Amino acid sequence: MAAGQRIDAHRHDDHQIVYAGSGVVAVTTDAGTWFAPGTRAIWVPAGTVHAHRAHGRLDLHLVGLPADDNPLGLDAPFVLTVGPLLRELILAYTRDPADTGPERRRLLGVLRDQLRASPQQPLHLPTPADPRLAAVCALVHADPADTRTLAALGAATGAGERTLSRLFRSEFGMTFPQWRTQSRLYHALRMLADDVPVTTVAHRCGYSSASAFIDVFRRSFGYTPGTHNRRDRTGGTPARTVQ
Repeated sequence: MAAGQRIDAHRHDDHQIVYAGSGVVAVTTDAGTWFAPGTRAIWVPAGTVHAHRAHGRLDLHLVGLPADDNPLGLDAPFVLTVGPLLRELILAYTRDPADTGPERRRLLGVLRDQLRASPQQPLHLPTPADPRLAAVCALVHADPADTRTLAALGAATGAGERTLSRLFRSEFGMTFPQWRTQSRLYHALRMLADDVPVTTVAHRCGYSSASAFIDVFRRSFGYTPGTHNRRDRTGGTPARTVQ
């Protein structure tokens, strides 16, 4: 898929694993947006109405599982960690979708085992229901570099800080700083997929320095933003930093 290309809202009778071999994929439902670079995949349960969007040149891989085969036991979209083995299994399994031979069936069996062992990741931007919360989220999304506090954002939208703080926890299950980090990472992945320099991305996402942005990015994805596009060009998973 070309950068910016979309697949409109649709549904499948099967569960689906959505994986970006290169670029970044975003999956959106009425409940929010899930996003994933090549070290993550998105689980979309059967029957879920969803849309796809490509950020950067997207090499999209889709793995379907029957509705009665749910190795994760999940009934809502989730982002999962994709290690080197799971990545290669997805690439190999999707290489020839018409293949129904025993080798491909065995690949799927190992792939399912790896899915069950994959940790879930909080790379999700929920859709706000309360209009006061929606107004604040819209301001942050419109300008990721906005560093105003929750109190200042509330003053700009006519809502109190305590009310907004409660809404972030009750609707999203996270604090405002945690949600803003998710929003900034989403914007950062989109920019990196478009080959925007790391220092520029850090500035546009409201970080005080490139090093601060790099630290947050590495802790979230397991590799630095400077290796993000190198992974796309080489088709491999970047080496993880071990502390």
